[in-house]
Amino acid sequence: VEQKGRLQRQVAKDVRPPDPARIRVLRGHQLPVTCLVISPDDKFIFSASKDGSLIKCKWEVDSGKKLCMVPGGKKGTEERHMGHASHVLCMAISSDGKYLATGDRNKLIMIWDAATCKRLHIFTGHRDAVSGLSFRKGTHQLYSASHDRCVKVWDVAENAYVETLFGHQDVITGLDSLSRECCVTAGGRDGTVRLWKIPEESQLVFSGHQGSIDCIQLINEEHMVSGADDGPLIPHVPHGSLALWGLTKKKPLALARQAHGEQDAQGLQQPYWISAVAALRNSDLLATGSHSGSLKLWKCGEGFRKLEHLLDIPL
Repeated sequence: VEQKGRLQRQVAKDVRPPDPARIRVLRGHQLPVTCLVISPDDKFIFSASKDGSLIKCKWEVDSGKKLCMVPGGKKGTEERHMGHASHVLCMAISSDGKYLATGDRNKLIMIWDAATCKRLHIFTGHRDAVSGLSFRKGTHQLYSASHDRCVKVWDVAENAYVETLFGHQDVITGLDSLSRECCVTAGGRDGTVRLWKIPEESQLVFSGHQGSIDCIQLINEEHMVSGADDGPLIPHVPHGSLALWGLTKKKPLALARQAHGEQDAQGLQQPYWISAVAALRNSDLLATGSHSGSLKLWKCGEGFRKLEHLLDIPL
């Protein structure tokens, strides 16, 4: 059922705002945090930053204890220095919790032993910043996306490059995958979302946003969600929009315009663009982030044909 995308847990109706007293702030990076993942067993958080550092924390509300920190280094020292020497932009962890992958602005992908934070390998091959990483669920196959407009496939267990896929006309801003041998990507200002079928080396192109598509995530094997910066305001055009897609339809099943509202920018009303999307896998619950100062939770209703705003969580 999960493989076919038909497993759907109805959890949105039970969601309540978090108790502010239980929200814990973890500190340690010197510059803004750019990405984080939680280990599959929910025990650890890995975070990375513009300062090139990588931190592993214990996932306990009372503790938040730092278990290891790999500091950033100077550009050109990556072979001698353990960590990244430029902004880390993306991160992924394998579904068995064994491998951690990080990608940076300096075109590098680093593979780590998630248990020890020891670096195992560096993959090179992208010609621009690495902007998205995802392990295929149940495997050690890694997909990477880049500002060089291509998707690459790697075998992490063998330290091997597999293949490169081309198609986007602009920088790729996001990537995700589940257990099928395929991945989805957001193509920034080329205005498309793409589904890549790896064995066939084919792609499906989806369109519906009017501006730069900045983030994407699969909800299950049959549906995905994307967020965009569709401003400035044009009548009848979605802006700052959240889109819900079925992988068999080329147009969105549902669209939430101005999902995070508007801001007054020098006398001009501009929408807050969506900078992050997340889905509770195989459920009807979504989350979106922006620079509007709040996180928003959404329900996928009517068989993924409607987006309903549930609540805001101030940040």
